[in-house]
Amino acid sequence: MAVTVIGIRCDLPFSEIIDHFRGLGGDAVLLNPKYVCGRDHILSAVMHAERAFAQGTNRSKSVITETILYAACERQISKALAKMRPEEGCSGMAAAVFGVTDLCLDRIKASADDSLLECTDEKAKCLGIYVPGIPPEDLILEMVAVMDIQKQ
Repeated sequence: MAVTVIGIRCDLPFSEIIDHFRGLGGDAVLLNPKYVCGRDHILSAVMHAERAFAQGTNRSKSVITETILYAACERQISKALAKMRPEEGCSGMAAAVFGVTDLCLDRIKASADDSLLECTDEKAKCLGIYVPGIPPEDLILEMVAVMDIQKQ
Protein backbone atom coordinates (compact mmCIF):
# COMPACT_ATOMS: atom_id res chain seq x y z
CA MET A 1 0.00 0.00 0.00
CA ALA A 2 1.26 3.48 -0.81
CA VAL A 3 2.39 5.48 2.20
CA THR A 4 3.31 9.14 2.51
CA VAL A 5 5.50 10.27 5.41
CA ILE A 6 5.20 13.94 6.26
CA GLY A 7 5.63 16.38 9.12
CA ILE A 8 2.38 18.19 9.88
CA ARG A 9 1.49 21.28 11.87
CA CYS A 10 -2.18 21.33 12.84
CA ASP A 11 -4.15 22.53 15.85
CA LEU A 12 -6.99 19.99 15.53
CA PRO A 13 -7.29 17.14 18.02
CA PHE A 14 -5.59 13.84 17.19
CA SER A 15 -8.88 12.05 16.42
CA GLU A 16 -10.06 14.72 13.97
CA ILE A 17 -6.82 14.50 11.99
CA ILE A 18 -7.15 10.71 11.78
CA ASP A 19 -10.82 11.12 10.76
CA HIS A 20 -9.73 13.50 7.99
CA PHE A 21 -7.43 10.91 6.41
CA ARG A 22 -10.01 8.17 6.83
CA GLY A 23 -12.55 10.44 5.12
CA LEU A 24 -10.19 10.58 2.15
CA GLY A 25 -10.27 6.78 1.94
CA GLY A 26 -7.02 6.06 3.74
CA ASP A 27 -5.67 5.78 7.24
CA ALA A 28 -2.85 7.38 9.19
CA VAL A 29 -0.39 6.97 12.01
CA LEU A 30 0.35 10.18 13.89
CA LEU A 31 3.60 10.15 15.83
CA ASN A 32 5.39 12.31 18.35
CA PRO A 33 8.16 13.94 16.29
CA LYS A 34 10.43 13.85 19.36
CA TYR A 35 10.88 10.12 18.62
CA VAL A 36 11.13 10.24 14.82
CA CYS A 37 14.64 10.08 13.33
CA GLY A 38 13.98 10.79 9.69
CA ARG A 39 11.56 9.76 6.97
CA ASP A 40 13.38 6.44 6.49
CA HIS A 41 12.73 5.56 10.14
CA ILE A 42 8.99 5.61 9.53
CA LEU A 43 9.17 4.02 6.07
CA SER A 44 11.22 1.18 7.56
CA ALA A 45 8.67 0.73 10.36
CA VAL A 46 5.88 0.52 7.76
CA MET A 47 7.83 -1.97 5.65
CA HIS A 48 8.56 -4.20 8.66
CA ALA A 49 4.92 -3.99 9.80
CA GLU A 50 3.60 -4.97 6.38
CA ARG A 51 6.08 -7.84 6.18
CA ALA A 52 5.08 -9.05 9.67
CA PHE A 53 1.48 -9.30 8.48
CA ALA A 54 2.49 -11.04 5.25
CA GLN A 55 4.52 -13.60 7.22
CA GLY A 56 2.04 -13.98 10.08
CA THR A 57 4.49 -12.71 12.71
CA ASN A 58 2.52 -9.62 13.65
CA ARG A 59 1.88 -8.87 17.34
CA SER A 60 -1.07 -6.55 16.78
CA LYS A 61 -4.36 -6.64 14.89
CA SER A 62 -3.61 -3.85 12.42
CA VAL A 63 -0.76 -2.62 10.24
CA ILE A 64 -1.24 0.79 11.85
CA THR A 65 -0.51 -0.50 15.36
CA GLU A 66 2.26 -2.77 14.09
CA THR A 67 3.88 0.28 12.45
CA ILE A 68 3.79 2.09 15.79
CA LEU A 69 5.46 -0.90 17.50
CA TYR A 70 8.30 -0.85 15.00
CA ALA A 71 8.66 2.94 15.01
CA ALA A 72 8.79 2.97 18.82
CA CYS A 73 11.19 0.01 18.94
CA GLU A 74 8.98 -1.42 21.67
CA ARG A 75 7.62 -4.94 22.11
CA GLN A 76 4.57 -3.94 24.14
CA ILE A 77 1.71 -2.18 22.39
CA SER A 78 0.75 -0.06 25.41
CA LYS A 79 4.32 1.26 25.79
CA ALA A 80 4.63 1.94 22.06
CA LEU A 81 1.33 3.82 21.92
CA ALA A 82 2.15 5.91 24.98
CA LYS A 83 5.60 6.75 23.68
CA MET A 84 4.69 7.62 20.10
CA ARG A 85 1.36 9.44 20.50
CA PRO A 86 1.77 13.18 19.84
CA GLU A 87 1.72 15.22 23.03
CA GLU A 88 -1.51 17.01 23.95
CA GLY A 89 -1.45 20.66 22.91
CA CYS A 90 1.50 20.21 20.57
CA SER A 91 0.68 21.20 17.01
CA GLY A 92 3.55 19.31 15.39
CA MET A 93 3.51 15.63 14.50
CA ALA A 94 4.95 13.13 12.09
CA ALA A 95 2.44 11.26 9.97
CA ALA A 96 2.46 8.12 7.90
CA VAL A 97 -0.60 8.34 5.67
CA PHE A 98 -1.71 5.13 3.99
CA GLY A 99 -3.62 4.96 0.69
CA VAL A 100 -4.02 8.71 0.08
CA THR A 101 -2.14 10.66 -2.57
CA ASP A 102 -3.70 14.12 -2.09
CA LEU A 103 -3.61 14.81 1.66
CA CYS A 104 -5.87 17.90 1.38
CA LEU A 105 -4.15 19.49 4.38
CA ASP A 106 -5.87 22.82 3.69
CA ARG A 107 -9.23 21.25 4.64
CA ILE A 108 -8.02 20.80 8.21
CA LYS A 109 -6.01 24.03 8.27
CA ALA A 110 -2.78 22.05 8.46
CA SER A 111 0.58 22.68 6.85
CA ALA A 112 3.46 20.42 5.88
CA ASP A 113 6.60 20.83 7.97
CA ASP A 114 9.16 18.17 7.18
CA SER A 115 11.62 19.74 9.63
CA LEU A 116 9.66 17.74 12.23
CA LEU A 117 11.06 14.55 10.66
CA GLU A 118 14.71 15.59 10.86
CA CYS A 119 16.99 13.32 12.83
CA THR A 120 19.01 15.01 15.56
CA ASP A 121 21.30 13.87 18.34
CA GLU A 122 18.64 15.06 20.82
CA LYS A 123 16.03 12.77 19.24
CA ALA A 124 18.53 9.89 19.26
CA LYS A 125 19.06 10.48 22.98
CA CYS A 126 15.28 10.45 23.55
CA LEU A 127 15.14 7.10 21.74
CA GLY A 128 18.10 5.79 23.74
CA ILE A 129 20.18 5.15 20.62
CA TYR A 130 22.74 7.95 20.76
CA VAL A 131 26.31 6.78 20.14
CA PRO A 132 28.91 9.48 19.40
CA GLY A 133 30.34 9.14 15.90
CA ILE A 134 27.56 6.90 14.54
CA PRO A 135 24.79 8.59 12.54
CA PRO A 136 21.49 8.23 14.44
CA GLU A 137 19.73 7.67 11.09
CA ASP A 138 21.68 4.41 10.76
CA LEU A 139 21.14 3.39 14.38
CA ILE A 140 17.37 3.80 14.27
CA LEU A 141 17.11 1.64 11.14
CA GLU A 142 19.10 -1.05 12.96
CA MET A 143 16.81 -0.78 16.00
CA VAL A 144 13.69 -1.13 13.84
CA ALA A 145 15.19 -4.23 12.20
CA VAL A 146 16.14 -5.71 15.59
CA MET A 147 12.45 -5.69 16.51
CA ASP A 148 12.00 -8.72 14.24
CA ILE A 149 14.49 -10.66 16.35
CA GLN A 150 13.01 -9.46 19.64
CA LYS A 151 9.54 -10.61 18.59
CA GLN A 152 10.67 -14.24 18.46
